[in-house]
Amino acid sequence: MGTQSRIEWTEQTWNPVTGCTKVSPGCKHCYAETMAHRLQAMGTPGYKDGFRLSLMPERLEQPVKRKKPTMYFVNSMSDLFHEDVPFEYIDQVMAVIQATPHHTYQILTKRAGRMAEYYGTHPIAANIWQGVTVEDRKYGKPRIDELRKVGAKIRFLSVEPLLEELGELDLSGIHWVIVGGESGNQARPMKQAWADHVRHQCEAQGASFFFKQWGTWGADGVKRNKHLNGRLLNGQQWDAYPGVDAGY
Repeated sequence: MGTQSRIEWTEQTWNPVTGCTKVSPGCKHCYAETMAHRLQAMGTPGYKDGFRLSLMPERLEQPVKRKKPTMYFVNSMSDLFHEDVPFEYIDQVMAVIQATPHHTYQILTKRAGRMAEYYGTHPIAANIWQGVTVEDRKYGKPRIDELRKVGAKIRFLSVEPLLEELGELDLSGIHWVIVGGESGNQARPMKQAWADHVRHQCEAQGASFFFKQWGTWGADGVKRNKHLNGRLLNGQQWDAYPGVDAGY
């Protein structure tokens, strides 16, 4: 049925693909890679090859077994639009999504070009929230234009880890923006001004804003356990989701 998630903006994770390869600076300290090697050491089914990309067809039917309407993050341990995932297999994932309209599926990718290529010849289900990662100006911001090509009911940005000041953002056609700092011993710090600038642009352009975490570095520039840094930005918790017009 999937796995209960600790990710603040979803409920369950569903991983019909595991493993990935690095494509941009946001991948440098990938949490999924660390977790995959940990699960491999524990002998967890599905991770015998560590973080090598693997298709998991035996997991395809997991959401079908869950009757309670659920928000699923698809492939928290991979990227559905990885170049080594055949379109034919993505078709099978999409067939499950279409067959379970009572669930909502959040799909996030750094392969924005391949995402746009796929949806250019395939319809997108109404219960898909499609997103791209925007960690910096060079690699992240161009993905926004690719996302705008996709006819998803909800289009969202995961601005995590936020690695630098992003400058001006065109959020037309973008419904939701998640911002967060990096976690882990090697985490790179996020400055409050960067997150604030994204938030102000969301407010000005009508996108819902969700602040996920500070991560390892706090607002005060001190490195500590991420749970001690909390989720407050300017003393406030920002947990907005796309509006009720989304229909979910």
